[in-house]
Amino acid sequence: MGNVVDKVTSPIKAMRGTKRKREDNDSDSNEEINDLLDKSLATPKRKKLISTAKYIYQALFKEERNSDITVHALGKVWRLHKVYLSQSPYFASMFNGSWREADEDYVHIEIIDPKITIESLYSVFGSLYMDEVSLEPREIVSILATATLFQLDSLIDRCAEVMIETTNAETAVRYYEAACEYGVKSVKQSTFGWMLVNLLSLYYKNGKWLRLISIELMELLVNSADLYVMQTELSLYTLLRFWMFLKLHPLSDEECDKVTASDEQLQYFANRTSTVAFLNTPKGIPYERCFRALRLHNLLNHHVDIRVLKQDNIIPLDWMNEPLFQQWNSMLLVDQSLDKGPKEVDEKVFLDTCIRCGRTLPENEYLKWRWTGFNFGLDLILISDTKTLRVKRHHRTENERLLSLQVKRQFLIRVSVASLNDLRQVKHQQTTPIQQIALEKNEEAMLIMFDKELTYPLLISVNMLVVSPPRVSLNPAITLASPAAGPSKQRRGAAASDDEETGAGNSTALSS
Repeated sequence: MGNVVDKVTSPIKAMRGTKRKREDNDSDSNEEINDLLDKSLATPKRKKLISTAKYIYQALFKEERNSDITVHALGKVWRLHKVYLSQSPYFASMFNGSWREADEDYVHIEIIDPKITIESLYSVFGSLYMDEVSLEPREIVSILATATLFQLDSLIDRCAEVMIETTNAETAVRYYEAACEYGVKSVKQSTFGWMLVNLLSLYYKNGKWLRLISIELMELLVNSADLYVMQTELSLYTLLRFWMFLKLHPLSDEECDKVTASDEQLQYFANRTSTVAFLNTPKGIPYERCFRALRLHNLLNHHVDIRVLKQDNIIPLDWMNEPLFQQWNSMLLVDQSLDKGPKEVDEKVFLDTCIRCGRTLPENEYLKWRWTGFNFGLDLILISDTKTLRVKRHHRTENERLLSLQVKRQFLIRVSVASLNDLRQVKHQQTTPIQQIALEKNEEAMLIMFDKELTYPLLISVNMLVVSPPRVSLNPAITLASPAAGPSKQRRGAAASDDEETGAGNSTALSS
């Protein structure tokens, strides 16, 4: 019997032992859970009470309860609170310093900025009572002006974000001018970049927006090597002619919509009876600086371009003497094989002297083209095959153009490609470094492989330097004593052709 009892009690003891182990494990688990709970309870959880801000805005700002300061501006009175106004350094120094207003309950603000309105004052004062602000794009410049007056940096930053997001043809110039006036660097850079891309591809057909560009801004745009010159320098000249006509003849928006850069009304300049170049007349002198920013040496590479310049009689002929002399000298050097192309040119020299030309690729398709005009014996063809952009030195003896007989010619080139969104803002841009290309006859070279983020239509901007630049600047707008000439291939219009040897038009489409 004793043996049986032992056999019975042993399992019981075993079970009791197991139970203790489980109890020990449960105890450890509970301790871990308790630690986690304690930790979570000890960590503050920050949640915004939405109704609190709304209550403050409604009760204190809109209903003006418990006001301790009256602000009078632009003929309107606001009953506000010093503790909220003091978020503004403008008011903080007023209330806490030795100013008379520190001990008074009335403040009169003399506002001389015409951009500040009663509506913008209401929005800015109200923003001091809320943790968020609604900014209307059509009123954003007024709000920026008001926020700048009261030194509200965070609101200025929010205005800048809205302005960058809403930059378009209607707002770009206005935003740029406001950014310059109120020192908002990010908006100034963004809007200027927007206009560099769109000046010739959009404003060329929209006079009511083109005429908004000031002389100072136009000079900066025309001077920039980053300007997307659609077709060639002649396109930029005709845009300047159109812009100057609009400045001289104030028209309504409806009338501007009916006028284009090629309209007969623009014969105004050519039809003048005076033999004095228009830029030498009292009316033309203010615009001289913009036309001086043109790269005249790139306007003298096609007989049609020269004919247009002479007929318009806008630019004085004596401006062209030095560029023509340099072009002739460069041609002689190339003809005698003394100039095989530019080498190791400083970046600034390249950007100041390069040819600027461009094109829009509307669809994802195989395409090749050339920019026509005298090009010092280089017949360069651009080839797009939907994934890459290549350049070819086209050299066929039956081609009716002057071709360099040098076995190898070199040139410098930079390519920028951009795709735009619905507001014509750059959604993706790809730019190559300045490349030195050396090509033998009929040889090709890769310029750029398109990023996957690029979408059609594509804007192509090309900067080229095909001969060695001179030692002295030919561009009157460039004051530095550095080289500034780079002959080219140029003209206007985009006339399509099915013959690879045809070179009519600024940008000639070629058969595939």
